[in-house]
Amino acid sequence: MANEVSGRLADRVCVVTGAASGIGRATALRFAREGARVVATDVDAERLGTLGDGMVTVVGDVSRDEDARRMIATAVERFGRLDVLVANAGVIPLLDVTEATGSDFDEVMAVDGRGMFLTCKYAIEAMRLTGGGAIVCTSSVSGVAGQARQAVYGPAKFVATGLTKHLAVEWAAHGIRVNAVAPGTIETERVAAVRGEPGGPAYLDTVARAHPMARFGRPEEVASAILFLASDESSFVTGAVLPVDGGYLAQ
Repeated sequence: MANEVSGRLADRVCVVTGAASGIGRATALRFAREGARVVATDVDAERLGTLGDGMVTVVGDVSRDEDARRMIATAVERFGRLDVLVANAGVIPLLDVTEATGSDFDEVMAVDGRGMFLTCKYAIEAMRLTGGGAIVCTSSVSGVAGQARQAVYGPAKFVATGLTKHLAVEWAAHGIRVNAVAPGTIETERVAAVRGEPGGPAYLDTVARAHPMARFGRPEEVASAILFLASDESSFVTGAVLPVDGGYLAQ
């Protein structure tokens, strides 16, 4: 199912942030296969450049006002409008509150919180000029329920969940839908890195067992959920936070 192509985003102009790796990369590639004109953004210029021909890329930091504005402006300048934003960029430290510093908290909030706010802000400014659009934010199960070792990441994802709901209400009358996905643990480069950290394998084994499906998700599975929320198939859906978590939040 995750690899089916139906042209659901044919000729849509889409910006995907955090597109160099993980969920963002899988989403950018899936959108391109579905016929979208994709502007892919990330701070990692090298990996962003490996997305392939036909993808417009913008290197920048979503937490910087001028960079966030430029990401959206690039789509409008190249294609005349913006139809979809996937506000996905984020950093994921694993820290408990005694390990974390104020600087750790500020860094995560800058990218995962402020960065999402800024990209949504500039996307909405563009979308309201052309009659609407769809925004999909990447939240997390940590943005819906508490988890151990998420003292800085979890609160930032509660920002993502809250921003989704408030913007959905604020802009529904303008034809702009705002939804979010709440992934469980996904097999990304970050998870691969944890396996090499002290205590990492044991930690991940515990986390895997906490998912009723007893496995981690794949980036492509989250991309399929994002595609649904970005497409006309979800035309009467706004303000939703869709778990893609192997049953984690159902417990």
